[in-house]
Amino acid sequence: MTEKRIPLLDVHRELGGNVGEFAGWTTVIDYGSIVEEHISVRKTVGFFDLSHMGRLLVQGPDAYRLLDKLVPRNIESPEGLMVGPTAFLNENAGFIDDVMPYNLGSDEWLVVPNAVNIERDLEWMRSWAEKLGYNVNIIDKTSEWAMFAVQGPRSVEFMKLLGVDSSVLNLRILHFKRNVRFEAAQATAVIVSRSGWTGEDGFEIIAGIGEAEKILRKAAEILPMLGGRLCGLGARDSLRLEVGFVLYGHEIDEETTPVDARYWWVFKPGPKKECVGCPALIEALRRGAKRVRVGLKFGKKARIVPRQGDKVYVEGVEVGYVTSGAFSPILNRSIAQAYIKPSHALLGLTVEVERRGRRYEAKIVEFPLVQPTSSPPK
Repeated sequence: MTEKRIPLLDVHRELGGNVGEFAGWTTVIDYGSIVEEHISVRKTVGFFDLSHMGRLLVQGPDAYRLLDKLVPRNIESPEGLMVGPTAFLNENAGFIDDVMPYNLGSDEWLVVPNAVNIERDLEWMRSWAEKLGYNVNIIDKTSEWAMFAVQGPRSVEFMKLLGVDSSVLNLRILHFKRNVRFEAAQATAVIVSRSGWTGEDGFEIIAGIGEAEKILRKAAEILPMLGGRLCGLGARDSLRLEVGFVLYGHEIDEETTPVDARYWWVFKPGPKKECVGCPALIEALRRGAKRVRVGLKFGKKARIVPRQGDKVYVEGVEVGYVTSGAFSPILNRSIAQAYIKPSHALLGLTVEVERRGRRYEAKIVEFPLVQPTSSPPK
């Protein structure tokens, strides 16, 4: 099996990045300190390489019709808007993936899937296009384009130092521009959007590999001026946990519905009547959750980093399990997400999490566990 590695891996190594595996990809896990990288995003600015995620172009006269059939959310939108996050669902309303569609206009869309699902999503879309007889061409651009995220309260200052113009700096949330010039890096990006997955204000950048390298190297020069840092995926994971965002293979999978996950964005403001999985999703809403995704907050003295599969108990009775866990540098304690039986998904309830034969007390809390320090214009 061919190794999957982000395109600029060697540049990251040169810049001091520590490399590891995430979702089947060899990528940057940290730049020396996950905790310091995490704090930089909450307090200043951080720069991530997200090239492990997919970039799938959907082109042709039936591009809109295909995506409209495959997601539960209404994607009718103007050019230049991201319509999501939303999801590809199976016939039982379980998650095939959660995805972000970009309306590129002129019968063209970009779909960004999770790293672990790129090939599956590609084949799934192609099979439905063939089944429906739709005239579309779906192209995998993942290996041709890199993807970055700039996140944190000083993101706008950082982008200004990179030399983008005011139309980019003033983008509203989930809006994007194409063919964006980064004057300080002498580079041009394919797309720059006002988006991210940390809860903070920020931008995401998609660029060809050569142009992306120039942006990355210039970013490494500029970040220290703002007290910012290059960051790895370790910090991105703890950041998304603090604000209650999901990760495929942990909080969502083919056995989990958006109702169980309380992932309302995927069908906001309500599910359509007609899409793959929509009838089952409507039935799931009528039936109610079989389990409920909640946050868990541990005491500051608890020496535990909860992990996926750890069991959750109330008075000795098993009531759920952990899906993800991490140490929160902002709260200075461990946190987790978990699925709990609806009968026990009670805010403020004290539970016990079993880790390696020991049990540790935690409290069920609502998301977000940490309030972001910045937000993009709406």
